[in-house]
Amino acid sequence: MENAQPLKGKIALVAGATRGAGRAMAVELGRAGATVYATGRTTRDHVSEVGRSTETIEETAELVDAAAGAEGRGIAVPTDHLEPEQVRALVARIDREQGRLDILVNDLWGGDTHLDMGSREQPKMWEMDLDKGLRVMRLGIESHIVTSHSALPLLIRNPGGLLVEVTDGTEEYNRATYRKPFFYDLAKTTPIRMAYGLGEELREFGCTAVCLTPGWLRSEAMLDSAFHVTEENWRDACEQAPHFAISESPTYIGRALAALAADPEVARWNGQSLSSGGLAREYGFTDADGSAPDAWRYIAEVEQAGKPADVTGYR
Repeated sequence: MENAQPLKGKIALVAGATRGAGRAMAVELGRAGATVYATGRTTRDHVSEVGRSTETIEETAELVDAAAGAEGRGIAVPTDHLEPEQVRALVARIDREQGRLDILVNDLWGGDTHLDMGSREQPKMWEMDLDKGLRVMRLGIESHIVTSHSALPLLIRNPGGLLVEVTDGTEEYNRATYRKPFFYDLAKTTPIRMAYGLGEELREFGCTAVCLTPGWLRSEAMLDSAFHVTEENWRDACEQAPHFAISESPTYIGRALAALAADPEVARWNGQSLSSGGLAREYGFTDADGSAPDAWRYIAEVEQAGKPADVTGYR
């Protein structure tokens, strides 16, 4: 019988687990049996600059507990990952309570609030507010570096550790496409290179680093703010954006991560850029609705090619 909780006994840190992909990844790691430290800046007592009080790290931890059953558990730790002292305290706590770290997920972001991503005509770099642009760099890049700097010494104590950088877009897509505006492009291409470089440094310790991206993610903000729909009626948004038909729920990227973390041969992916759709073909998991969308192939072959929306053969 296949092990229903292959990550039993594993310790994970999902940095940036308040909502969206991070929350789903924390939940699916818990479902697979891991103990998950879920961090972020929005709690029931404090709202981060993202401004969404409806999602908190405490709720994420409760969702992990509900998914994990008797095995793994969720532990919410309020943390600003741009504050090295807070991150060092977080890692010290994990070391004190668990004595190990097996999975580190850098899903830290929050930069959308400083960018007008919905604008058809994006400003040139020199036309943008420099303070906002640099804040995007800190949120999307510096936070990852601060976290890895403190957490990797604990991860490498035991062979088999996994570092996952989370971004938007595959290496192939981001290399061929300018992900404007300028600061967004830098924030979303840099984690791919970070995974490559850290993969080289982690190899001698028997650990692995990868970069992982969802496709068109039906995050809470995408549903309620961008399209004013819910997960139940998300297809109504296809009237506004026909290519939204290829979108995926956060559960899909969560299952991708859980499959990676449970793979005894995960080192074969070291330094690589991976996607939820690509890993679904490799590991055989599906999205919550039973489909297996391959968004980045669809975007390149259908949307960017100017073809009408048709997900046949792509999900």
